[in-house]
Amino acid sequence: MTVGNLTLSVLHCPGHTPGHIVFFHEPSRVAVVGDVLFQGSIGRTDFPRGDFATLIASIRDKLWPLGDDVTFIPGHGPTGTFGQERATNPFVGDHVAQ
Repeated sequence: MTVGNLTLSVLHCPGHTPGHIVFFHEPSRVAVVGDVLFQGSIGRTDFPRGDFATLIASIRDKLWPLGDDVTFIPGHGPTGTFGQERATNPFVGDHVAQ
């Protein structure tokens, strides 16, 4: 997707909601994740058609491969990096059993 002079990758990351998407700007290493991921937490899955396992898979399979250096902008709260969340997030950190 192109916005002005920026080209963003669009990643389908369901779980919070079935159609949730994430925008990724590779040159600046920034992802706009909305309510998929937060510092120390993840998005809610108690909405109709939300699904916890799908959300976890979206984060691990689609976001983590982008790289630990990626800064994410959540829908609420402070920004963070995927690397920090992989190290500390109690829901999707690397230390959590899959």
